[in-house]
Amino acid sequence: MSKIALGVTGGIGAYKAVEGARGLQKAGHDVVVVMTRAATEFVGPLTFEAITRHRVITGQFEPGANADIEHIALASSIDLLLVAPATANIIGKFAGGIADDFLCSLYLATRAPVLLAPAMNSNMWAHDAVQGNLRTLRARGAAIVEPGEGFLACGWVGPGRLAEPPEIVAAAEAIVRPAQTLSGRHVLVSGGPTYEDIDPVRFVGNRSSGRMGYAVAAEAARRGASVTLVSGPTQIPAPEGVDLVRVRSAREMHEAVVSRVAGADVVVMAAAVADYAPIRAAGKIAKDGDELVLRMTRTPDILAELGSRRAAGEWPRTLLVGFAAETSDVVARAGDKRRRKQVDLIVANDVSGDDRGFDTEENAVTLIAADGEDELTLRPKADVARAILDRVERMLPRLAGTAQPAAAGGE
Repeated sequence: MSKIALGVTGGIGAYKAVEGARGLQKAGHDVVVVMTRAATEFVGPLTFEAITRHRVITGQFEPGANADIEHIALASSIDLLLVAPATANIIGKFAGGIADDFLCSLYLATRAPVLLAPAMNSNMWAHDAVQGNLRTLRARGAAIVEPGEGFLACGWVGPGRLAEPPEIVAAAEAIVRPAQTLSGRHVLVSGGPTYEDIDPVRFVGNRSSGRMGYAVAAEAARRGASVTLVSGPTQIPAPEGVDLVRVRSAREMHEAVVSRVAGADVVVMAAAVADYAPIRAAGKIAKDGDELVLRMTRTPDILAELGSRRAAGEWPRTLLVGFAAETSDVVARAGDKRRRKQVDLIVANDVSGDDRGFDTEENAVTLIAADGEDELTLRPKADVARAILDRVERMLPRLAGTAQPAAAGGE
């Protein structure tokens, strides 16, 4: 059983939240309701109290409510913060970090997952300000239950209706009780940059933050997989339940990955591995003249080696996923890379823009396999990770019992 805080805000859809609370209870969850002042104009707190058997929190400064700094105490104990309906007002407050009521304070204080079910007028839903706030919240990891279309309370017809309670309950269930679809599987993920030393004090690197690889590792663990994450230098905390192996250089990453492939069901090479490394000077290079010429040498191509060795009969049932960071002809180049390196799935990653790719919270990619392409528009990297593993799960059965993976050769 999970403890879920249900935030109810001031919209006509608040009446559906009563059914949502009941649905969560039927699924076995303990529900605590937090209502904004405007929400009480639509549904009385007593209704929720009768259903949940908990006192409904309706204000920041209720008598006795601050004895234990209640929003902090609740924030620390819940497994999910669900807001349904989520009005344009509360979405804007969450995005802006405003804490002028109990629900907003709870959002800022909790580290539990956040799920929002927006409901509002069609024009409000389409407004750039609302959509911008939603992008901000998605980038922070919030999940969204998209509103439905139909007759609205204002008399309009269009998008903006609160999703139906069973849909909201299902979305909450997916977060607090994810299906263990990768249980019994071993997933090996690489992430982050590599640093290649020029001399004892200088190095060359790249702008990879590691967020994409870490998101894949976290999602695989959430689905029940045993996960090994080989990470270059990053500032990101390791996902829970993941075996983290830290490396620095391309050669160290090569050794760490290749030595751990045996027994892996899936290998996801999301790391931005240097193609060339300087020939390291024994001592610090002195500043002398206007130019410095570095001699570079090729680093091991880890993905190509994995594909080649698998095609030769090693790890025949291991599914290989690579990334292709490109700035032009992205899909064509990535497709060619998939064939040359004999891998099952390539994630074509356009890194030409400032809003996606390296060192950003969001990404837009195309998943390319032998059986077709899936284009993913700009979205949080956690959502990209989910889409990648959804595709991986569809491909895994094809490798079972086969001597060679279907996508290992060319097309």
